[in-house]
Amino acid sequence: MERDEAKAPAPRVAVVLFLLKDKSVLLGRRRSSVGDSTFALPGGHLEFGESFEECAARELREETGLEINKTEFLTVTNNVFREEPKPCHYVTVFLRANLADPEQLPQNLEPEKCYGWDWYDWDHLPNPLFLPLEKMVKTGFNPFPDH
Repeated sequence: MERDEAKAPAPRVAVVLFLLKDKSVLLGRRRSSVGDSTFALPGGHLEFGESFEECAARELREETGLEINKTEFLTVTNNVFREEPKPCHYVTVFLRANLADPEQLPQNLEPEKCYGWDWYDWDHLPNPLFLPLEKMVKTGFNPFPDH
């Protein structure tokens, strides 16, 4: 192993959620040292002993106050952020869900981490997208089950 690799941070696991409403997806604009000002799905770090579904529901509740009733596993991606001020490596687990109550509105409960949440039409996503989401979009991926 090279000397620089010995100092590299260990990969971490992130769980993110495609929260769907009609033909829109919930995105927030990041306030972070990684991907600052990019649009990203709600989500965060997997905690010890937590299932992917538990992590997605917890992170969504902490970030937006929203509740979901069912989650579905979609895929996993490998994301290395070499160019960031603090290089990092994430294995990102993607899930899909719908709101428990379609009338719920997202709140920005972590303003130090996000500029705000809004619904964006899948065919007209904002830019720039956070790298894991951007990679998914570029593959032609569509989170809607009936596409």
